[in-house]
Amino acid sequence: MPPEPVGADLHYQALERLYKSAPVNRVFDSKLTIIGEGRSRLTFTVTKDVYHAAGAAHGTIYFKMLDDAAFYAANTLATDRFLLTTSFNLHFTKPVREGEVIAEGRWVSGKRRVLVAESRLVDAEGDEIGRGTGTFMRSRIALSSLPGYSA
Repeated sequence: MPPEPVGADLHYQALERLYKSAPVNRVFDSKLTIIGEGRSRLTFTVTKDVYHAAGAAHGTIYFKMLDDAAFYAANTLATDRFLLTTSFNLHFTKPVREGEVIAEGRWVSGKRRVLVAESRLVDAEGDEIGRGTGTFMRSRIALSSLPGYSA
């Protein structure tokens, strides 16, 4: 039997539950994995349901994946409060069609009030299809008050 999670691992598992509990994530076939402090990975399945008129994934999908990956990478360092996205810049580098996409998030700087994290999207062929950088601010919302976070 594996050992019971403690400390940071409990926080990481709670963040994974929080992601899964968000109603918006019922719309997207996706899974969050917290890799460690300041790092996250989301696996998404892109389907034709999210295409724009020219037959590739709409930009809102890129934003969702990039923002979530960066957000959760940053929130690994904030163990008491839910973060809020205050700004996000993204760059589209390649259209994506159906298939699996990996969003990798990495904390860059800040630990107190404002945190900065970046993320990148990689398609099934291993090509980068997008990149983003977000600024996240601690909110007044205690993580422990959120039903998805609490076990």
